[in-house]
Amino acid sequence: MKGIKKLTTCTLILMLSATGLAGNSYSAQKEKNESAKAQIMLFGTFHFSNPGRDYVKSEVIDVLTPENQDYIEGLTSKLASQSPTHVMLECDPSQQKKINKEFTSYLAGEHQLKNNENEQLGFRIAQKASLSEVICYDENEVHYNGEALRAYMEKYESERNASNTAFFKELSKETGQRHKTLTLKKLLQLNNDPTEDQQNMNLYLMNNDIAAGEAFAGADASASWWHRNFRMYANIQAKAQPGAKIIVIAGSGHTAIMKTLLATDLQRQAWDINDYL
Repeated sequence: MKGIKKLTTCTLILMLSATGLAGNSYSAQKEKNESAKAQIMLFGTFHFSNPGRDYVKSEVIDVLTPENQDYIEGLTSKLASQSPTHVMLECDPSQQKKINKEFTSYLAGEHQLKNNENEQLGFRIAQKASLSEVICYDENEVHYNGEALRAYMEKYESERNASNTAFFKELSKETGQRHKTLTLKKLLQLNNDPTEDQQNMNLYLMNNDIAAGEAFAGADASASWWHRNFRMYANIQAKAQPGAKIIVIAGSGHTAIMKTLLATDLQRQAWDINDYL
């Protein structure tokens, strides 16, 4: 009986040891898988060159002043020091050759940076990180389709249409005031603040219920905006394979939505821009 008891005890110890080793092996593999996930930084900005395409229109801060150029130099140096493998820009893939030709000229000292975020931020980061190219990932076949919504509101929701117009007029005024009074650093911090992201997404939900159960003018307009951002995120996913470390520069209206996609994406992990601003 003593021999059987001793054997049972030894067997139990061996089983527990094996279980512990298996657990450690699983944990190690899980940690390895997590570390191999692509990291994506979604860097939300306002449009430096203010092309006037956004629904909220206002004057913007001049990023070419010596003070702002100093800030951009420091910021892009910090980001480049993190060894990104890709820098992705809000430009249409059809422009890829043109954009990279300009980037190559910039590397050779033959191209003066334009006052847009793709060049002021993207070109600088890629050059300092010793990358040979930048990558366009925008989507221009699908756009925000708000015409049907606006037409429906003008015809059937006159009071709400007036309220909506007044809201965006005030928002444009507030945005303009920010750009007159705040630093570039503070503006970029706001562009990437979670509360601001929520408010940004709400702009496309505040009229989502218009014509609900009928023409769905509000929901269809909202869906068109999400559709564009899903396509943009798909272009990012295609590059964000295991081991990649990607900086994505985009208007904050896009990053607000894509951050929710990234938070749900189990194959990739977020790399927070707010740690560097």
